[in-house]
Amino acid sequence: MTVEHRARTGEENPGPREGERSDGPAAGWAGGGQWLGVLRSPLGCCAAGLLLGVLLLAAFGPLLWSGRAAAIDTGQLLQGPSGRHWMGTDNLGRDVFFRVLVATRLSVALALLATVLGVVVGLLLGVAPALLGKRAGRAVTAVVNIAVAFPGLLLALFFAVVFGVGTKGAVLAIGFATAPGFARLTQTLVASVSERDFVCAARVAGIGRMRVLTRHILPNIAEPLIVNATIGAGSALLAFSGLSFLGLGVQAPSYDWGRLLGEGLTGIYTHPAAALAPGAAVVVAGLAFNLTGEAVAKAVGVPTTDGVDLPLPVGKAAAGKVPVEPVPAARPGAEQVLTVEGLRVSFPGPHGPMTPVRGVSLSVGRGESVGVVGESGSGKSLTALAVSRLVEHPGTVDADRLEFLGTSLLGGEKDTAATRKLLGTSLAMVFQDPMTSFNPTMRIGRQLSEVAQQHLGASRRGAWARAVERLREVRIPAAERRAAQYPHEFSGGMRQRAMIALGLMGHPALIIADEPTTALDVTVQRQMLRLLSRVRAADGVALLLISHDINVVAQTCERVLVMYAGRIVEELPSDRLLTAARHPYTRALIATVPHMESDLDRPLPVIPGRPVAPGQVPSGCAFAPRCPAARDRCRTDDPRLRASEPGHRVACWYPHTGAAVRPDEQLFDTTRKAGERP
Repeated sequence: MTVEHRARTGEENPGPREGERSDGPAAGWAGGGQWLGVLRSPLGCCAAGLLLGVLLLAAFGPLLWSGRAAAIDTGQLLQGPSGRHWMGTDNLGRDVFFRVLVATRLSVALALLATVLGVVVGLLLGVAPALLGKRAGRAVTAVVNIAVAFPGLLLALFFAVVFGVGTKGAVLAIGFATAPGFARLTQTLVASVSERDFVCAARVAGIGRMRVLTRHILPNIAEPLIVNATIGAGSALLAFSGLSFLGLGVQAPSYDWGRLLGEGLTGIYTHPAAALAPGAAVVVAGLAFNLTGEAVAKAVGVPTTDGVDLPLPVGKAAAGKVPVEPVPAARPGAEQVLTVEGLRVSFPGPHGPMTPVRGVSLSVGRGESVGVVGESGSGKSLTALAVSRLVEHPGTVDADRLEFLGTSLLGGEKDTAATRKLLGTSLAMVFQDPMTSFNPTMRIGRQLSEVAQQHLGASRRGAWARAVERLREVRIPAAERRAAQYPHEFSGGMRQRAMIALGLMGHPALIIADEPTTALDVTVQRQMLRLLSRVRAADGVALLLISHDINVVAQTCERVLVMYAGRIVEELPSDRLLTAARHPYTRALIATVPHMESDLDRPLPVIPGRPVAPGQVPSGCAFAPRCPAARDRCRTDDPRLRASEPGHRVACWYPHTGAAVRPDEQLFDTTRKAGERP
């Protein structure tokens, strides 16, 4: 029975009407109108005309003029330009103009061959860190960095000596000299895309590294790679001509533009046309490739990549351990789905390791909903990434215990296919940004069906049918038609529903929802929360809801964990959150939320100062510099999370014992300057 059948009463608004489209970036390549517009522009017109002319000469030049280019006339040795010989003749009386035309094929073909070699080698080196282990990836990156430090021409000359004189050696030399720059570009683009939400979702689903690379990463960086490869062809043409000019490239009796330039240079003062003609050909052909690259860049709209903090791998213990919190108890009698003890996440910093997550302990039982709240930077999302094994180099994750459904997820233990399958089918991750949660180059249904094919062994047809069914369960209208659409054709709310459907493609025991209502209006936000509640109640799925909205968590979850500076500072039942919170930080969060009863004549309450930076955690209680009740002990001793009553724990030396927080309570002096100690 589907979720739809189990929840016929109290159904929510199904979302956008059938056929509704949202404004968003188009996926894939540019449309025909954009290409036509580029061709009509001066740049596009010149690029297309020049490139077409060069390619036509390369294709038909040897067929039309090989005989005239090879004809020897001893009576016309080293003649200047004339009506019979437009660019004069060489030292054997051969027509220089026709030799330049015929040499177009070999010059362009060898330059393109070297470019293809450089692109292939550079692409392999660029994606190696994403495919290989940490050590091998670092070694490849170091080799690329060293190679990029040398000028390209110097590398070409070095490889030309290594591979030997001749056409084959020159092609290899130019190709390998081009590869480092292309590899550096590929590494940068891969790093910028590899931690986007849709790639993380594929990893959570257990998709292998190679498949993630070929299906999710490379299609999204293809445009800038193609543009740079096109521009690189012009550089390869110039470099190859340079090697032939120096006698390291094409050898007699074959000839290209570089060799013709070298032959004509000996008589440049008496017979300049013989040297100028092949030189002009190199310039025109190189300009054609470069202008084409610029035109392609405008047509496809090469995207800029946003810097993304790379997640960290589960690894050995991080430096500078902090006290470990006891595990908050799950619902009494509930089967443990997730158990975390002493979770620490560390990043390398300029003055030693930084630890944004400092000894977090939590547990989630079967069918239980647990909320995690706190300001931005408190470590909520990083905790979720660590639990989901989405944390990679350059940092480390350590925990005294990290178990999911009884299976340890610590990196010291072998990462088996069974573990990947367990995470792919039993752990669902709903990311906070519905606009970047899906691969823009793949259809929604195809992205969902990958999970069923990868872990459930379903056929392509069966996986597609399952994807359509899951879209129906999350109330997406016209599911079959929508499954064949791209993410940009979905509204924000529908994309968030589709993310939940992606998690339901397996048999999830735990859904980690990281700010699932971000960027959604209040109506769609309510729909998302009700949908998560239905799924949890219907299938006994545990829910870990991360949010900065304390009201959302109070209404959705049974238990609330409040985080500050990478630690859990209070844990209590959600029905007591607004009435029995004891930690000053929790009470401050509650007080800063406006209510209908708030006094409009008074300024909104604020928490003075700024959250603690991971590398600047003060001694004692991290909240002490912002706390109005802080005393000397708070600034020297770090409080542990201790039970104050059954089901309620608080990490504070002087917890509040009075009444509940009133809607109009002014916990802080709003006239105090930010950061000023109370």
